[in-house]
Amino acid sequence: MKNIFTKSILALGLMLCAFASFAQTKITGKVTDASTNEVMAGVNIMIRGKVTGTTTNLDGTFTLYTHAPLPFKLAISFVGYKTQEIAITDSQAKLDIAMTEQVTQGEEVVVSAARVEESVMKSPVTIEKIDIRSIQSNPSFNFLESLKYLKGIDYTTQSMSFTSINARGFNANGNNRLVQLVDGMDNQAPGTNFSVGTIVVTSDIDLASAEFLPGAASALYGPNALNGILLMNTKSPFLYKGLSANLKTGIMHESNRSQPNSSFYDFSMRWAQSFNDKFAMKVNFWYIGVPRDWAVSNTLNMNDGLTGKTNRMTDPNYNGVNVYGDEISQDLRSIADKMVAANLLPASSASLIPYGTMVSRTGYNELDLVKPEAKNIRTSVALHYRLTENIEAIGQFMYGSGTSVYMGSDRYSLNNFDGLQAKLELKGSNFYVRGYTTQERSGNTFATGVLSQILNESWGGGSATWYPTYVGAYLKALQSGSNAITAHNLARGVADTGRPLPGSAVFNALTADIKHVNIAATDNVSYPYGGAHLYDKTNMYQLEGMYNFKNEIKIAEVIVGSNYRMYDLNSGGTFYPDKDGKGIQVNEWGAYLQATKSFFDEKLKIVASSRYDKNQNFEGQFSPRVAAVVSPWKEHSFRVSYQTGFRIPTIQSQYVDIKAPQAIVIGGLGNYATKYGLNSTTNPAYTVTTVKAFGAQIQERATALAPSIATGLQAEAQANPQAFANKYGVAPSAASIADLTTKLATQQGTQAAFASGVLKPYEFKPYKPEIVQSYEIGYRGLIANALYIDASYYYNQFKNFAYQETLMQSTTGTPLGLLSEGTRQIYSMPASSQGKAVTEGFAAGVDYRLPKGFLIGGNVSYNSLKEFDQNIIDQGGTAAFNTPKFKYSASIANRELGKSGIGFNVIWRYQDAFLWQSGIVAGYDSNATIVPAISTFDAQISKKISSLKSILKLGATNILGKSYFTAYGNPNVGSTYFLSLTFDELTK
Repeated sequence: MKNIFTKSILALGLMLCAFASFAQTKITGKVTDASTNEVMAGVNIMIRGKVTGTTTNLDGTFTLYTHAPLPFKLAISFVGYKTQEIAITDSQAKLDIAMTEQVTQGEEVVVSAARVEESVMKSPVTIEKIDIRSIQSNPSFNFLESLKYLKGIDYTTQSMSFTSINARGFNANGNNRLVQLVDGMDNQAPGTNFSVGTIVVTSDIDLASAEFLPGAASALYGPNALNGILLMNTKSPFLYKGLSANLKTGIMHESNRSQPNSSFYDFSMRWAQSFNDKFAMKVNFWYIGVPRDWAVSNTLNMNDGLTGKTNRMTDPNYNGVNVYGDEISQDLRSIADKMVAANLLPASSASLIPYGTMVSRTGYNELDLVKPEAKNIRTSVALHYRLTENIEAIGQFMYGSGTSVYMGSDRYSLNNFDGLQAKLELKGSNFYVRGYTTQERSGNTFATGVLSQILNESWGGGSATWYPTYVGAYLKALQSGSNAITAHNLARGVADTGRPLPGSAVFNALTADIKHVNIAATDNVSYPYGGAHLYDKTNMYQLEGMYNFKNEIKIAEVIVGSNYRMYDLNSGGTFYPDKDGKGIQVNEWGAYLQATKSFFDEKLKIVASSRYDKNQNFEGQFSPRVAAVVSPWKEHSFRVSYQTGFRIPTIQSQYVDIKAPQAIVIGGLGNYATKYGLNSTTNPAYTVTTVKAFGAQIQERATALAPSIATGLQAEAQANPQAFANKYGVAPSAASIADLTTKLATQQGTQAAFASGVLKPYEFKPYKPEIVQSYEIGYRGLIANALYIDASYYYNQFKNFAYQETLMQSTTGTPLGLLSEGTRQIYSMPASSQGKAVTEGFAAGVDYRLPKGFLIGGNVSYNSLKEFDQNIIDQGGTAAFNTPKFKYSASIANRELGKSGIGFNVIWRYQDAFLWQSGIVAGYDSNATIVPAISTFDAQISKKISSLKSILKLGATNILGKSYFTAYGNPNVGSTYFLSLTFDELTK
């Protein structure tokens, strides 16, 4: 007992000694602006290597208590000012700190390039940093829209509330080649595979900073960081306290809309508070309402190569880009032949209609089907608790609900689409562990094209009645002396009798019903082929962590990390094969290692890393990276890097199975080929090129055979007219002989074309992850503390390039059906190339600081597809590079003119015209979809009202008013004029 007591006393003594050695340190101080001597509120005071810190009060003072052993360093930082480090050696330190304004980008600190803090000048890769000041000074009406000002950025606007970004080519309306993270959470919708950042991401007033890395980043960030990564970091409630709010309203103008001018409303609010520097919380709310959104108005005819020379009145087979339901088309002569066989039409009448007379159903414009509004409601709550001076716990919840539009293989109307993200995280100065989920709920989302097609089949007996009615009316008009076009228009008017007109009670009732029946549903008597509703409740779960061995390993900075991800698909069978209790779960995991070492007094830095990732449906992939930064002088650095990136096919690319207006869209996994018989021996699928070659050969052979066939028919008719009539079913005449000549020549030409072997079935290839090998060199420099230069060049070589294959299958069971739009089915599916694709490009930006706070800047970027797998082109496939070669930007700004509190920013942007290729033109001319050049002027002027702790801003985008669109089939974007008032308790 005595020994135990003695040991206890000794242990207590040791504990007291330890406590004494780690006695509490009290640091007090005051922070001022070095140039004005004004006190600064909200300045961040952090202990290096700890999560402990505080902020200055409204009078610029602070008090910080810590048990950190002396000596240690304080980091003092504030947006727009140089970060200072102060060594603390006294347990009762009193500090007077004067902050100096940061005048150049070269002084910024970034973390995304290597997952550790480093000067942007020493970053091993190209990186763009956007801070609070940039967000406030940009003339765009929200943060995501402002990214278009960065060099190398591609963007697509689908709605005022829906913008997608990309970089370095192969752009699309969804950005599944680019990873977008908010506070470390991937916010790509797990089921539909577009970024829900526009729906879930927090408001501008809660955004602390963003870092954008164009190019491959898989070595650290895993799959899909092929073209870049955008990391958005929200404000910590420990560092950004108090109440802030923003009210924004304005006018949208676009001359092609039925109502050119319309208003929009934007309101956001943030409240944050910390308690004793241990517990903090924040709450965010954001609402945006756009009663009349940007509208699509492209009515060019896809069946004439989008020339603009034809319309519904001049082409009976008209198929408008943003007109839906007119994708259904049939050969009028085939309908007539069936009517003859059913004794509904004499053969002599059918012969008046040439083979290949294609007629489409009457479609509906988008505004007939989609309410022209956009709105988002977003909210978030975060709780932060410092367990110790080294560990902080975070619980975060983000929710958004929106109504917008999205162009994919169809034009999707997102109605009350919900996105949710939630995470739990533990982080320290050298590690983090987080688990989070990203979830989507489709709400009342529907496919506009499918809605129109089903609507056309839901009245008057559908196409089975509409086409025979059309044939009868067409022949009657011809026999009455009308020319072909007039006869077609008269026939359409007769066939459309009873057609539900937009806005009518019948139309509204039918569309409401169809919108609420799931796509692919088979249990609805009224709609046996399903409706237009997309049901999706897919979830994604991720667990990840990272550890930095900086305290254990001194010769280099070594970090390791890993993650596990699971997708839980739940589409109710609407676009994945997961109905009837057949759930689909997809698992993937990865791990990485990185080492960084500096040499020669930090004039040379070497970074080497590697990552391994495995998805259950594909082989594992290694992603190595090596980079070097040479800094011969403090303010000049040269970088070179080699890295690989890869993209695991999206969940949608793997499993999708949905009927779109132009095609049935299927995933790349092999079971779909079997399901639809695309690899059958009796009725396989063929490429577009093969079908075109087959049709051309039939035409060539038929043309060559026609003269001899015509001669033979004339001889038969003259020799025995009755025998001719009995044999062919029509009396001999010039018209019937000409008709029979065409028919027989086509039949014999078809037999000859079959015998030639030109019609070769499509050979299915393994579907693999896409891989890129990327080489990059770059330079950053700061000259005379005024001119900042950042330039880079990249060279990318792709392997297993992911592209979209368009296949055709006959619906008649014979290859002859491939030649007619009404007797063939088009399929769109992803595939992996067997060859390679090569891209290259460069980007350069300069900023020059003039006296009195004026800043001029500009950038240029170039992207080029140098080489592409010719086999894909030969088979009718497309590269879908979807990127202008050149983009330019120039700006002049001043954050504050003198001490007036007035600032301004004017930005000019230009990008070349370019070809847009996507599923919207599957089976049509994909080389005619040109996005015209875009040139815009944007501007803003702001006034700081210190007495109200507010900033008033007047801004405008696209001041010149020339509307544009960013992707084919997307809406026309006009001008916006807005006024905003931002209140922040910390505003001086």
